Amino acid sequence: MQNDPRGSWSDFVGAWELLKYGRATSVTTHRSLAKKPHDRELRLAAKRALKFPAVRFSLKQIDSVAKGFARAATESGYVIYACAVLHDHAHLVPCRDERTIEMMTSHLKSFATRQLPRGRPSPFDRHARPDGSVPSVWAEGLWKVFLFDDADTLRAIRYVNDNPAREGLPPQQWDFVSPFFTT
Repeated sequence: MQNDPRGSWSDFVGAWELLKYGRATSVTTHRSLAKKPHDRELRLAAKRALKFPAVRFSLKQIDSVAKGFARAATESGYVIYACAVLHDHAHLVPCRDERTIEMMTSHLKSFATRQLPRGRPSPFDRHARPDGSVPSVWAEGLWKVFLFDDADTLRAIRYVNDNPAREGLPPQQWDFVSPFFTT
């Protein structure tokens, strides 16, 4: 969210309903700030004010998202070193590719979205529009962290691989994830 006290890439809060929970807290660092302390209650109150409830993927939906990522990675030849699909977001460590990270992310989200209905019910089924379409479960854009060397990459892989346990999920080992070998 734009007004996450730990920062985001946004420089404005795009919804009046969310502005009362704080202005945008834009950051310029490319390092993760996930561990930065913040007011958890204020953040939860802001989540409750969202247009749609925050997504919470079931285990079946997590599996569907991963299958979508796998299809996109296989189709495009993406090399993914780590992937964690959590209850409300995903982390991936991809190898540098000829496509921009924004293009890769859009492609991965698109395939996961198409796969998600197979994990029925979809998180937003109850918000279906008259034409049957549902709002996207994904936030706009992405959070990207630049990895400058093998040590950064190994740290990111460890962080991603440790995430499921932090959320009380079982370990995740996806077939589309490739081992990382240091140079």
